[in-house]
Amino acid sequence: MPLESPLAPVAERVADLNRVYVHHSGTSVLERALSDPQVGTTALMSSFGAESVVLLHMVSVIDRTTPVLFLDTEMLFPETLDYQREVAEKLRLTNVQVIGPDRDLTFLNDPNNRLNATNPDACCAMRKTEPLQRALEPFDAWITGRKRFQGGKRTDLPFFEADGENRIKINPLAHFTREDVQDYILNNRLPRHPLVAKGYASIGCAPCTTRIAENEDIRAGRWRGQDKSECGIHIVDGAAVRRIKEVAQ
Repeated sequence: MPLESPLAPVAERVADLNRVYVHHSGTSVLERALSDPQVGTTALMSSFGAESVVLLHMVSVIDRTTPVLFLDTEMLFPETLDYQREVAEKLRLTNVQVIGPDRDLTFLNDPNNRLNATNPDACCAMRKTEPLQRALEPFDAWITGRKRFQGGKRTDLPFFEADGENRIKINPLAHFTREDVQDYILNNRLPRHPLVAKGYASIGCAPCTTRIAENEDIRAGRWRGQDKSECGIHIVDGAAVRRIKEVAQ
């Protein structure tokens, strides 16, 4: 048998995928991500937050054995932990992998669970960014639920991105509007995160998430009052991501 052709560099594959799929639906992009050898082994990273159930449902229809990485930062709302178990059971997802921070690091750097107040970047690096990077090591690509309407650095979000030189990041819902998300949840009779009804539109760790007012931006409740809008997982080229030892003062 002839040998398989070697994969092109990530940047070339991403450019080609975006050209081919620029006018396709989120479902088409997701199907491609889960089946194309040029994408490689792929996992879905899910926060099981306010809108996560859309992608989780799509994955359950296409291939419910897809690895689903759930980051339990040990600072989440109890409602999120309950919701994660409820959704995984309802959608019959068979490969949910719960990932947590390194216990030795949290003991040394955040013994009182107050690092989020004094150095939120260090807290996110320790509880989110580094655990996720470890979990992604076996994968060639990962799927996120980011959308353009969420604003900030996401307004020009493509379907496919280069995540460094060796991994692809896939955003199947990039072109979804807020109305698209709500319609999908309603039409498929999917369970909603219980905190949505209480005014939480974007749900992360409990100490860093607040309710939003009716006319506020959807992510206004994340790190309210701080010069921070991303945890570091999705910063392009790692611009705002620093290692724990560099930021934990």
